[in-house]
Amino acid sequence: MSKTNNFNQDQKYVKSMVDKLNGLLSDVQLFYMNARGFHWNIKGNQFFMLHEKFEKLYDTLADNADEIAERILMLEGAPLHAFSDYIKKSDIKEIKNVSTGQETVKHVVDGINMLLEKEREISSLAGDAGDDATVDLVTGMIAAQEKDLWMYRSFLK
Repeated sequence: MSKTNNFNQDQKYVKSMVDKLNGLLSDVQLFYMNARGFHWNIKGNQFFMLHEKFEKLYDTLADNADEIAERILMLEGAPLHAFSDYIKKSDIKEIKNVSTGQETVKHVVDGINMLLEKEREISSLAGDAGDDATVDLVTGMIAAQEKDLWMYRSFLK
């Protein structure tokens, strides 16, 4: 087994994990921009509540992006940092011209579900490799997003 980084992880694993984390970083960055757009453009009788909720969402996403990028660096990889790269790598797509409560929240639910799917995959792979720091990173994100998902889904009912 060929070791490659400061944490004595297998080189093949590190390359794969950096790629997966860059995919997650790309998704987080696109979701961040969508959440900013929802915050700026929300209209209707739920404006005050959703305007505030979307601000909290994009603040959390910005923090998550930073944590993911730092983990990539710790694994001696290079975090993506251009929107052109994010757009190519992300499974989350840009959402434009959405301003109603129901529609914005549905997009938020879809985005959270996509992040959770990737984070669970990353957690599983990292756990199998004994990469506890990556497991801890995404486990914290998963717990917070599951709570948010429950709240946003409740809004839609």
